Amino acid sequence: EARAYGLGVGAFELGTAYLRNDPLERLARPLLRQLVERTRHTVHLGVLHGRETLYVVKEQPERAAPLITDVGVRLPAQLTASGRSMLAALPRAQVRALFPNRDAFVDRTGLGPRTPGELRDLLARERARGWSEEDGHVTAGIASVAACVLDYGHRPAAAVSCTFPSSSVVSDDERASLAGVVRTTAARLAKRMAGSRTG
Repeated sequence: EARAYGLGVGAFELGTAYLRNDPLERLARPLLRQLVERTRHTVHLGVLHGRETLYVVKEQPERAAPLITDVGVRLPAQLTASGRSMLAALPRAQVRALFPNRDAFVDRTGLGPRTPGELRDLLARERARGWSEEDGHVTAGIASVAACVLDYGHRPAAAVSCTFPSSSVVSDDERASLAGVVRTTAARLAKRMAGSRTG
């Protein structure tokens, strides 16, 4: 009626997401840069946004494999190592609410969980192991390992992930070793978050 445009809900969501994640980004970025230097792979910080992983920080070495992930990109949480590491830290009832049936699942490459039961079993294994892994679930030939960053209430605040060509880290032992480094970074970030809250 006024022949004018206004800012919508999307702009509000974007702005509030920035305000929520900016302190997290500042605390995480130095740790992620150290992780890149140590692993020579691309690393991300992701947060859970509904059924999606939202990437808020990306750090990469000089010669990195091209990836579809970038800051602001959203991907199905059940397919990404980052997303599953956070889903594994949620109460099971909350995961069921997010993924109640087959219709809630997105398929990109034909790999990854496609039903609530498959997701439940995979999360149970990854929860017990302490880290998540995907290989070709998002992009063929690309793999990731990730660990959840828990906040002071032991809820998933974010996830640190390391992404690499599948052919560059082949054996289970190599991937477990890489995941150990990622877990250490996630734990260090959790400590920094707790310190910034009390300090």
